[in-house]
Amino acid sequence: MKQMSSCFKNNISLSVFGESHQETMGIIIEGIPAGTTLDFDFIDHELMRRKPLDEISTPRKEKDSYEVVSGYFNQKTTGSPLCILVQNKNFDSKDYPPFLIRPSHVDYVTFKKYNGFFDYRGSGHLSGRLTVLFVIAGAIFKQLLAKQNITIASHILQIQDLKDDSFKQEKLEEQIKELANQSFPVINLETKKQMIQRIKEIAKQKDSIGGIVQTIIHSVPVGVGEPLFDSLESHLSRLIFSIPAIKGISFGLGFDFALYPGSQVNDRFSIKKEMVFTKTNHNGGINGGISNGMPILFDCVVKPTPSIGIPQETIDVQNKKNTTIAIQGKHDPAIISRIAVVIESMSAIAIFDLLLEKNKRG
Repeated sequence: MKQMSSCFKNNISLSVFGESHQETMGIIIEGIPAGTTLDFDFIDHELMRRKPLDEISTPRKEKDSYEVVSGYFNQKTTGSPLCILVQNKNFDSKDYPPFLIRPSHVDYVTFKKYNGFFDYRGSGHLSGRLTVLFVIAGAIFKQLLAKQNITIASHILQIQDLKDDSFKQEKLEEQIKELANQSFPVINLETKKQMIQRIKEIAKQKDSIGGIVQTIIHSVPVGVGEPLFDSLESHLSRLIFSIPAIKGISFGLGFDFALYPGSQVNDRFSIKKEMVFTKTNHNGGINGGISNGMPILFDCVVKPTPSIGIPQETIDVQNKKNTTIAIQGKHDPAIISRIAVVIESMSAIAIFDLLLEKNKRG
């Protein structure tokens, strides 16, 4: 019997359910300390950052209204599983013919893996629509991390040849605050205008575009992450690769380490006012899979949205013949702005989970 795995379980547990074109989907979260008051205004703010932008996003507009149905009583978490439901309203299933395989989508692999029983409408359970659940969970864990002064921010580092400024250590707290309020998070405002214009041009061509999102996690203490199989990098990667459209992740200099000798990229340690720090952060705040106290920095590659209006070659799996498809429906020409907050959310889940592991091991 073939069944789908939709759970993350370690020190905390997440279980998601629902599909893109079903009326209800939801998430069950275990591991939130009892007695926690949730800031629902902050959750709403995070969901707003994920919403589509008028001219550069899908015309599918969902309210993202949610309901906490268990685990919360008298404005406090009870310690029992927190179950949250989200309603889907604005979907149209007629744009999804059951046997035409959309290139670079999940259609073929799910058709084969689940013997044709997968809900193909809008990619079903594997749709990016379900990332709204990740953002709700991430907003909760961000609140818990904030109590430990740990903050997370992302910005669009690159779209094609257009590159944003990088994070600056001397302006880090200011940049994190500014990016937290942006729906299209970019540090350099002129580059932001150019990126939006590029997406508009791509959309007019019925095409799509990807890019790179850079994320920073500030004030993670030394010693988070376990050697070898439970490293900080592997834990973050496991959760971030659960986000549809993520095709790569690199930490610090990442693949650019191949360009330099060690003398130029080793992060030299120093002490100032009894505080240990490194003069550079080429390793992205991680040594041997363990946080070293510097900001954790990594880049994620986001592929172009595979749903495009340009005719493409494909197959009809029912009639076993070659054909073409021009994908209809409500799709994003670029999801890179909307995915930034999702990456932050998964990062918050990973870091909180590893902090629990650190506390457990002592």
